[in-house]
Amino acid sequence: MTLSQDLKQLAQPIIDDIYHDNFVQKLLTGEISPAVLRHYLQADAAYLKEFTNLYALLIPKMPSMTDVKFLVEQIEFMVDGEVAAHDILAQFIGELYEDIIQQKVWPPSGDHYIKHMYFQAYSRENAVYTIVAMAPCPYIYAEIAKRALQDKHLNRESQTAQWFEFYSTEMDDIIDIFDQLIDRLSQTLSRTDIEQVKRVFLESCIHERNFFNMADTLEQWGFGGQNDE
Repeated sequence: MTLSQDLKQLAQPIIDDIYHDNFVQKLLTGEISPAVLRHYLQADAAYLKEFTNLYALLIPKMPSMTDVKFLVEQIEFMVDGEVAAHDILAQFIGELYEDIIQQKVWPPSGDHYIKHMYFQAYSRENAVYTIVAMAPCPYIYAEIAKRALQDKHLNRESQTAQWFEFYSTEMDDIIDIFDQLIDRLSQTLSRTDIEQVKRVFLESCIHERNFFNMADTLEQWGFGGQNDE
């Protein structure tokens, strides 16, 4: 079994939890509040901006120009391609996506997730640590989407079904490339380092779960008193 395959296997219990949590289940039935989706889109806009910046930080660490080309293409996709999925949810709310994200939010769960990825980028010379911190995002979205399309509870009449349809296919290429990079860049790592790589990957899986739950609970910073206003 390759390392990338091992990581996916280790992540399955967390993905099961994510799938059965409120956010995905409400998307599945189409019975999700505009406030929850608005909070998700605003937080995700902030997250994706930093995710794109992480691709740029990886460029100097890439061993070949082919890898650099992949990163540049992913930056372009993050800027233009993934907006289509967000437009689906914005249309469900009945607002323009550009209007929704005029106000970005930076909730605790998004903050912790982003800083987890940046820590790998700035503290580790081997790019594999940053890649395994980023890889759960496309992988979990794809897994959830493919499972949803086979779920008898999916409300295919709801516009939210299109969100699952988008992620069921659009993440495949990036997942394949991430898998190749993980397996190639980890070849010289010690057993101890491999265990650390696994931990980084699983921590990001937990951050993914927290991010979805953040939207469902409309998570805010609990500073107390007037500071919460």
